[in-house]
Formats: sequence, C-alpha cells, structure tokens
Amino acid sequence: MSPRRLTLVVMLAGTALVAAPTWTGHGPRFIWNTSASVPIGLYGIEPVGQVDVADLVAVAPPEPLAEFLAERGYLARNVPLIKRVLAVSGTVVCRHGTTIIAYGHAYGEARNQDALGRPLPSWQGCRQLGENEVFLMNWDASDSFDGRYFGPLPTSSITARVIPVWTDETGDGRFRWRAADPALQP
Repeated sequence: MSPRRLTLVVMLAGTALVAAPTWTGHGPRFIWNTSASVPIGLYGIEPVGQVDVADLVAVAPPEPLAEFLAERGYLARNVPLIKRVLAVSGTVVCRHGTTIIAYGHAYGEARNQDALGRPLPSWQGCRQLGENEVFLMNWDASDSFDGRYFGPLPTSSITARVIPVWTDETGDGRFRWRAADPALQP
C-alpha cells in the first residue's frame, strides 16, 4: 500500500472511531456553543440527574419563550440555551427594577433594550421557586438573555448537564482544553 493510501485509510479509520459514539448512541455527546453568554466552544453533554446551583445546563425553551427567541433572532428553534443554574426549588428570587437578587445578594442587572433597541421582557417582584422550577442566569455575562427577562422555568425544560471541553474563556480566540472527565478526552 502506498504511503498516501495508508494515510487516507488511517484518517478514515480515525474519523470513524471518533464518530462511532454518535452513530451508535453511546459515548459522549457534544454541542458547539456560538453564543457569547457562555464561552464559545465545544461542550460535552450528559444526563441531567439532580441539578445544583452553578451547574451549566442545556435548556429547551418552552413556548412562548421559544417563539420569542426565534422571532427576535436570538436563538433558532430546536437549539438549546446554555445557562447557569442560579437558584433551585425553595429559593426566593427577586427582580427589583433591573437588579436580580437571590440569597440576599445582587447577581446582575437586566437591560431595558437589546442591542437593536428593541424592548426586552420584564418582570418585577419576588418569587419563591416551586418544587419543579429553576432560575437560570449567566451572571458573568451582562448581555445574556436569561431569567433576568423570562423568570423561572420548569425543571423539565433542562435537557442535559453541560461540561466545558474546549472553550475560549477570554474571548481572544485562544481555545483551552478544559475537559476534566476522562470520558470526554480523546
């Protein structure tokens, strides 16, 4: 076999080995995030299980939120949101003016308009999260469209736990390998 043909065979075999978990439904699954509300990059997804504060999760937006996101061009239909869990069942979450408060601490501010000057949804007051509710907020991203605008969501809208694998943490185009789970490493 010629060196060129051998290289081609090895490349095809390697590609098949990497893609096999996707075809068979076994092994790690991945999503690529292009939104700046969490670092851009590759994320592994795993079953939800119990959700805890600060977990990064994939969310299937329920209606009418999914329709609003699609109409505004924020997120295409059938694409998950990636958000942090700020609060779980029993926690009191408040929005006073534009400030989001949980655990007696201000976690961030909501904006009145998006980047195109369109008004953003608003809710006010305090709410104790019910047994099957979660409040999602990317507190490190001031422009994230999250619970600041849509309030609590049902826990059933969470489809997976999300693990950073290869991400651009600083937004400078330098991606860093972050996978701690051996199952996610090549």
